[in-house]
Amino acid sequence: MKIVTGVRFKKPGKIYYFAPGNLQIEKGMEVIVDTAMGEEYGEVVIPIKEVEDDEIAEPLKEIIRIATYKDKKMRSENKAKESDAFKIGLEKIKKHELPMKLIDVEYKYDGSKIIFYFTAEGRIDFRELVKDLASVFRTRIELRQIGVRDEVKRCGGNGICGRELCCCSFLSNFETVSIKMAKEQNISLNPSKISGNCGRLMCCLKYEQEVYEEKLKGLPKIGAIVKTKDGTGEVASVETLKEMVRVKYQEGDDIYFRKYEAKDIVVIKDAVVEEDTLQVDSAEDLEELEKLEKLEKADEKNIEKEEI
Repeated sequence: MKIVTGVRFKKPGKIYYFAPGNLQIEKGMEVIVDTAMGEEYGEVVIPIKEVEDDEIAEPLKEIIRIATYKDKKMRSENKAKESDAFKIGLEKIKKHELPMKLIDVEYKYDGSKIIFYFTAEGRIDFRELVKDLASVFRTRIELRQIGVRDEVKRCGGNGICGRELCCCSFLSNFETVSIKMAKEQNISLNPSKISGNCGRLMCCLKYEQEVYEEKLKGLPKIGAIVKTKDGTGEVASVETLKEMVRVKYQEGDDIYFRKYEAKDIVVIKDAVVEEDTLQVDSAEDLEELEKLEKLEKADEKNIEKEEI
């Protein structure tokens, strides 16, 4: 077991563990910490506690000090400089005629580096741009290409639920989301209903997926032939969370439906379902869904960056 405290550099953002040393650290304090990239300014979001050794990424760095008035003033000055740096960045991008969109600019706490965040359709040769920016700011410059999810996270906004976007309020990391998740959760496969502000699949599809996967293991598939107390029928629909099954019966020309708890039916012949089959309302929706899948896979690839 080791004694640590959790520090976050951005909100929302990933939480990193640091050793508090002999400092009296409390939640909400602003601190200066030692990182692989030099000194950083962060906020304590997890007070001092003990964690297992396997939860810590070695080596465990230390908190250098609680932020002083001078530290806070420097951070404030850096924030003020970011606006001017953004304008200069836009001018330089236009000068070099590069097909890229500048999203944000961030000064490192000690002023040792400035990071320019941008989006682009593909790889960009920005070596000359980096040199040009370095000659203006006289410090290390990093151009970091980000995806559309990160762009929206930095810009902010509200989702279709009416709440602030998850990525802007609490989501620390982006996890892989797939159309299969929407399919298994019986959500309408309408691209406009399962896509977020970023034009990608909504991150919230991931939240309940493990529960659905676990429950689906014990439920018959739609189309399966089952035996119930009322006879033999075909599964018409499944209410996954309630573990209820709607069965279709046919007697001559008459068709009727009844609901049962999953534990009260016996599967005689399970349905064979093609994993990649998507039931959609139109060819346009199918085309949009296939495009979404391709974009999701493309987002998983590493994105290039250049430093000087």
